[in-house]
Amino acid sequence: MNLVTIAFFLGIVGLTLVVTYIAAKRTSSASDFYTAGGGLKGWQNGLAIAGDYLSAAAFLGVSGAIALTGFDGFFFSVGYVVANLVLLYIIAEPMRNLGRYTLADMLTARFTEKRIRGIAATSTITIVILYMIAQLVGAGALIKLLFGIDYWLAVIIVGVMMTTYVLFGGMTATSWVQIIKACLLLFGTTLLAFLVFWKFDFSLMKMFDTISTQHGDQYLVPGIKYTSMIDSISMMMALVLGTSGLPHILMRFFTVKDAKTARTSISWTTWITAIFFSLTIFLGFGAMHFVGIDVIKAENAAGNTAAPLLAEYLGGNILLSFVAAVAFATILAVVSGLVLTGASAISHDIYGEIIKDGKLTEKQQVLAARIGSISIAVISIILALFAQSLNVSFLVSFAFCIGASANLPVILYTIYWKKFNSNGVIAAMATGLISCLVLGAMGPNVWNPVEGAAIFVGEPLVPLSVPAIITIPLGFIAGYLGTVLTSNKSKNAEKVYHEIRVKANTGVAVSEVSHH
Repeated sequence: MNLVTIAFFLGIVGLTLVVTYIAAKRTSSASDFYTAGGGLKGWQNGLAIAGDYLSAAAFLGVSGAIALTGFDGFFFSVGYVVANLVLLYIIAEPMRNLGRYTLADMLTARFTEKRIRGIAATSTITIVILYMIAQLVGAGALIKLLFGIDYWLAVIIVGVMMTTYVLFGGMTATSWVQIIKACLLLFGTTLLAFLVFWKFDFSLMKMFDTISTQHGDQYLVPGIKYTSMIDSISMMMALVLGTSGLPHILMRFFTVKDAKTARTSISWTTWITAIFFSLTIFLGFGAMHFVGIDVIKAENAAGNTAAPLLAEYLGGNILLSFVAAVAFATILAVVSGLVLTGASAISHDIYGEIIKDGKLTEKQQVLAARIGSISIAVISIILALFAQSLNVSFLVSFAFCIGASANLPVILYTIYWKKFNSNGVIAAMATGLISCLVLGAMGPNVWNPVEGAAIFVGEPLVPLSVPAIITIPLGFIAGYLGTVLTSNKSKNAEKVYHEIRVKANTGVAVSEVSHH
């Protein structure tokens, strides 16, 4: 630990606390707490969504994965960027027009049953916890590298800070912390990529030739991590389709005033993430060549510290301290958004709407949201303490798999299928969620014959790292069968669907039109 490192960290923490203090003065209602009052501009929300994408898994996990496995690690980058297109053209506008605070609000705009809200909240909480564990594991590895403190203590420090942001600043503080962090991360990544490119005389061919001749051709083609084509396709399906089912991304569409601004947000996000993930090639191959695979593995077997080690090689302790502080800000920002999303499922969906039938005052809603924030943070911290040896990218891709298998089929059916009914919702979400958890628990990330390579020693029963190629079709099929094999008892089902279609496309309810 040295003064430069401490100064960078204190600067980041101080800046984010100032933002939280200012935001806290503007947060008085449930709408302020959950969605920043819907007052963010398109570029602001675009940067904030990009901040959600550019998580610890993206910065630490993807650069580490490229450093250790070459092209296979770059799969993550491609998936993240392409996923924006699905959001832009299919999800953003209807989601903004139909929702209020959560995914469950959007679904219950058509199906007004408590069981729908309950299973949507369950899916949201599961995804949030998996995603949170990934961020906390990355934070633990990073702070342990810099300060030499124990992993468990680092996780608790991050947990306390993220909870503080959410408790006092709500979505306004979380969004501005994301915006600041996205700008810092882009600057830091660009600086590292520039220095690596400089080392290769600003020649891509020289960089790839060097990797090929000194490390092997296998790092420039698929096959080191994902040895089968099916496994690679399955991973890509999870990343491309899963983004549209991630609750903390969907929740961001409610922070802007209308659907047009929601689309503008995604346009900003697409450009920012495309630039960022293109630069991870330089970080990954730079770390592989200049730091060395053995050194990276010695520091962290999963490769999560490749980017900070590269910064130390290129710019000494000062650059290491800056990059580590930016990575720390990244983790704080992302976990704050996740805490807020998880809290909304617990306090708004389960407590406010299911238990209290929506009969809560504004003050009671905000209090419930803050209690929910503490609850989801405590659960995630406890689970993260037992997940130190896992690669953070795996955990995030697994959350994407659930988003694609449980949430996406229901969102699409709700918007575009007239005959879809509440039984189909339950069937699709339950099948997608349970199949992901069961097949994932039988996969190579949990079982591996090599001791220390996974949680348990043994042969995996399912050979897929991420079982999306099985679970996504299962989610869609279950939604279809759940609908066609059961009758729709609601007499107004068709009328409600037409109202939903109008509102999804215009943002105006039919009942509102009739009054003009």
